[in-house]
Order: sequence, then structure tokens, then C-alpha cells
Amino acid sequence: MKRFAAALCLLALPALAGVPEPDGFRGAPYRAEVPATVMGQPGLSSDEARALHSAGVPFIDVLPREARPEGLPDDRMWREKPHLSIPGSVWLPNTGYEALPEADAAYLRDGLERVTRGDAGAAVVIFCKKDCWMSWNAAKRAIGWGFSGVKWFPGGTDAWQDLGGHLEEVPPAPR
Repeated sequence: MKRFAAALCLLALPALAGVPEPDGFRGAPYRAEVPATVMGQPGLSSDEARALHSAGVPFIDVLPREARPEGLPDDRMWREKPHLSIPGSVWLPNTGYEALPEADAAYLRDGLERVTRGDAGAAVVIFCKKDCWMSWNAAKRAIGWGFSGVKWFPGGTDAWQDLGGHLEEVPPAPR
């Protein structure tokens, strides 16, 4: 009986361990396992995200913009790949890094103000990809600024597609 109880305890340990929320914001590597919560609030499941999307809640994508390859000569043409996201999303690229220049922080704040129409309590969903700390950082930042309706969708576009949802090309929101 003792062995059985010990085995059960060992099986439960990984599930209880999880990834703890850091005190500050998370830096590189950004693609890594994320906590289950942001500022104590649980992340959304795929079904919860789909229900909020169906209800018309605004979705904000914070995946970074693809940078021009380093070393590419100036006279060489370069085209950024189209950004595919959850339909109807507002893309605020480069707003999920650990440290944000003030211009990017203002871009995120302004984007949140626009989609919530100035109502800091209005629901809004922040996401990027599965196991991506950028959406966690952006959600934490927004909650810290007083946007109490922020919901975090840790599965992002990957979980959306796993649900059978399609992605569409989304341009970056104007600055």
C-alpha cells in the first residue's frame, strides 16, 4: 500500500510543478513552456477563446514582425511574408518583448484603448502562438496598466488551428 501511495505522489509531482510566473517579464527564449496563469488569472482554453471570439470580443495578436534578414544588401529586394492570424484580430507586432521601448509600449496601450473603446474593464483576448512568452508579457503589461478585462489565450494561433479554425492575413495595426 505504501508503494502504491508513493507511486501516486510521484505521478502527481509533474502536474503540480508547472512553470511558475516570474516576478517581472520574461525574456529570450520566448518560445518555451508558459505558466497556466498570468497575474494569477488562468489562461483561456481553446473552447473559451472560441466562445469569446464568437461573441465578438476583440483579439490582439502580439507576435513580432519578421525583420529584414541581417546582411541582406540594401539593393536586394525583400518581401515580408504575410502574417496569418485569427480572423478579425488586431495585430500589434513587437509588443510582447521583455523590455519595450516607450514607442512600442505606447503602441500597445493605444491599441488596447482602441479595441476596448476606452473601457479598461472591457474583455479583450491577447495571444500569439502556443508556448510563447510574448503574449504572456503583453497580457501582464496590460493588466498592470489597469486593463482588467484582459484574457490571455496561451494556445494562440496553434490551438486555434487545432480546433479547426482557419487563419487569415492580418496587416499590422496603424501606429
